[in-house]
Amino acid sequence: MTDSSTNSNKNTSNNLLRRDVRFLGHILGEVLIHQGGNSLFTIVEKIREMSKTLRAQYTPEMYAELKETVGGLAPEIRHQVVRAFAIYFQLINIAEQNHRIRRKRDYERSAGENVQPGSIEDVIRELKSLNISSGEVQEMISGISLELVMTAHPTEATRRAVLDIHQRIARDVAELDNPNLTFREREQLREKLLGEVITLWQTDELRDRKPTVIDEVNNGLYYFDETLFDVLPQVYQELERCLLKYYPEEKWHVPTFLKFGSWIGGDRDGNPSVTSDITWQTLELHRNLALTKYEEELNALLGHMSFSKNIVEVTQELLDSIEEDRANVELTLDESWRNEKEPYRIKVRFMLEKIRNTGNPSASDKKKYTGPEQFMADLHIIERSLRNHFADFIADAYVQKLIRQVELFGFHLASLDVRQHSKEHEAAMTEVLSGMSITENYAALGEEEKITLLTSLLNDPRPITSPYIAYSESTQECLNVYRVVQKAQVEFGRGCISSYLISMTQGASDLLEVLVFAKEAGLYLQGPDGSVTCTLQSVPLFETIDDLHAAPEIMATLYQIPAYRRSLDSTNNLQEIMLGYSDSNKDGGVITANWELRMALRSITATAKKYDVRLKFFHGRGGALGRGGMPLNRSILAQPADTVGGGIKITEQGEVLSSRYSIKGIAYRSLEQATSALITSALMARNPQVDASEEEYEAIMRGISERAQQKYQDLIFRDADFMTFFKESTPLPEIGELNIGSRPSKRKNSDRFEDLRAIPWVFAWTQCRYLLPAWYAAGTGLGSYYQDNPQHLEVMKDMYSNWSFFRGLIDNLQMALAKADLLIAKEYGSMIHDQSVATRIYQLIEDEYRKTSELILQITGQQEILDNVPVIQESIRLRNPYVDPLSYMQVDLLSELRSSRDEGGEDDPLLLREVLLTINGIAAGLRNTG
Repeated sequence: MTDSSTNSNKNTSNNLLRRDVRFLGHILGEVLIHQGGNSLFTIVEKIREMSKTLRAQYTPEMYAELKETVGGLAPEIRHQVVRAFAIYFQLINIAEQNHRIRRKRDYERSAGENVQPGSIEDVIRELKSLNISSGEVQEMISGISLELVMTAHPTEATRRAVLDIHQRIARDVAELDNPNLTFREREQLREKLLGEVITLWQTDELRDRKPTVIDEVNNGLYYFDETLFDVLPQVYQELERCLLKYYPEEKWHVPTFLKFGSWIGGDRDGNPSVTSDITWQTLELHRNLALTKYEEELNALLGHMSFSKNIVEVTQELLDSIEEDRANVELTLDESWRNEKEPYRIKVRFMLEKIRNTGNPSASDKKKYTGPEQFMADLHIIERSLRNHFADFIADAYVQKLIRQVELFGFHLASLDVRQHSKEHEAAMTEVLSGMSITENYAALGEEEKITLLTSLLNDPRPITSPYIAYSESTQECLNVYRVVQKAQVEFGRGCISSYLISMTQGASDLLEVLVFAKEAGLYLQGPDGSVTCTLQSVPLFETIDDLHAAPEIMATLYQIPAYRRSLDSTNNLQEIMLGYSDSNKDGGVITANWELRMALRSITATAKKYDVRLKFFHGRGGALGRGGMPLNRSILAQPADTVGGGIKITEQGEVLSSRYSIKGIAYRSLEQATSALITSALMARNPQVDASEEEYEAIMRGISERAQQKYQDLIFRDADFMTFFKESTPLPEIGELNIGSRPSKRKNSDRFEDLRAIPWVFAWTQCRYLLPAWYAAGTGLGSYYQDNPQHLEVMKDMYSNWSFFRGLIDNLQMALAKADLLIAKEYGSMIHDQSVATRIYQLIEDEYRKTSELILQITGQQEILDNVPVIQESIRLRNPYVDPLSYMQVDLLSELRSSRDEGGEDDPLLLREVLLTINGIAAGLRNTG
């Protein structure tokens, strides 16, 4: 395809996006008139046009007029105006998601060798062009591993009822591209969409209560049910298709390398609602959904299994398995298949009954599947028989897909991680050891003393708890968690829970405490010969800058303890380590956090190599830029290639779940890009490119980081007025009213900055348009090297061109700067009681913003921020005029709400509701929360 035709296709595609946006905008306009009359439509249009005009050409007069118009809205009309802009963004987000799917389909329709960049075929074709042998490819594919872990962090502001409506609208908008629609069908489609938008308008987007943990579990399961159960096997199928296309001499079966895990129902750090009982209920819900999906798949398979013994010859193995089922499994007349000439359907009916009996304790083992291996064995019997009479297409298309689903999801659906704060373990250990008179005050011991004692307890077969001692509620719950894990591994399989994460790990004793408790529950067993079977790994979570510095020494200490080293035998000498992006950013700022995480990856990896331990790094990235957020494929490629050898895990949080996994086409594209990035990273690791300049670059970056950290902490930690500025100029207090998560926004009932969670910290700054955690102090850090020296500027330009770490850092800063808007942010300062504080700190932030923007433009050689990504630049430019009115209204509403609180009155529920609606709307408009 020629360049001109490619550009023509791009223009046509973009025109279709604009068509969809206009189409949905017109429908929303009709809904506004239908629901609120012409007066509502007129005022919304007036505000929209004024905001667009102001963005196009700022004048103080227009600015004052827009603020006056927004501020003069009567409460009853203001509420509807807020919802109009918020729902507009929901519709635009749907249109943009559909456009991503459309673009992928455009590539796939293209003739010749026009393969979409970032696709699976793109990277496999690249391997072939580099003359990578099929054996090497096999080795690379066998070595990659990615686990995406859903978390219940309170950043998802969208209710499931609203997500369901979005799903239906997305399907209908996609149908607009169908060229076979008749005029009447197109009209009917428009009427249907009008009805859906009316339903959206009349559906409450706010929750009336905080979700329970089980609500959050069900919200996570929504994505498995709606998309992932089908999409994940498609990714494997596409990889095998491409491997076969470019390496036809091999027979390919890709091992399990990409799967999903979850924290939801297992993450108890700071959330007292996550109990051992809740964890058990979570695992039951996981299994129930997996079995329900298998039942659906078997029922669908039944329709393709009409092969008759009158025509084909099935294997004796299949017939024998049917007779065995007949002897053990009872079917009613309605459940059995009565045509004896159709053996596959007879077999599937028995399999359906065994799936329905699975998990039923009253059913005997012969009447159910006691594990996924038995289910898979039956599927393989069917597959082999189908291939025996050359029904390979059916075997590949239907049976192989189901086999892959069982490989991926088992009967536990997704691995559940358990997480708890290190101090909780220390407190429980102190009580337990005191109760058995082992030591009076474990918590008061020094680190070396703790390590010595815990190591001796690991080597001692005797228990450290007694059923005759009444423990405190918190200690009893701590012990119960390990007992539930042991019980779950027996009931659901070892894969259901295998990692125990320790928040705020600050010493080797934190990991040893978990192993001692695991030993107490039978999860750490030492044989007579000294060998150890350990089915629950202690996983340290290094979060703060100080913790990242201490990490290599902590791990080295552990690797030298024989009892700990033997625990790694059960994981093939693989140690999982989690790095926290949120708290490191909150602690040191974006530049320092990124640099220190990179250094930690390197130093922890070097330590592991010294002790011959393989590593799996778990990257605790958030959705927002201030918490390490970036597209999934970029987050994989951002890791030094030599640190991904043991596999990687990445958290998938909040708005990331709905934006990546609520629509099948988007979910597929995201996972396809992740797969491509994994293979690319594996290739880079096999062929490391040593850049002689990198050592120089790192020395420069170290200095930039040190100065940036000092600048960041001067404001955040050392400015006495900063917390006043933050709390009074952001909607932080109101975010807690949004009912978007079961977990409190603080680890303790405290107003200290250290106890504030990173998520509401980032969420609040995003709402008021500063996005401060994602860029602040970067300009000062970069400027500390530049110092108006042209030669230094040339070096930074080289770093941007040739060093992927620096380029990724600068491009993320560009994204944050583009989304930030200090003119709007300044409005929030009007809520600060002491205006001298508001003026002084705002000026500090504005100066830093200007300095950062100017330096980045010099480094990149661009005229405008995000010139390098014009699609995103244009999207932000088009969205801003619609977000701005919500921001102005939010300031007015917050001022009014807080004024009534200051006067000692109770919250006006309608006023609070409007504030929460603006929070939802701005989150949808910026496509970032926390």
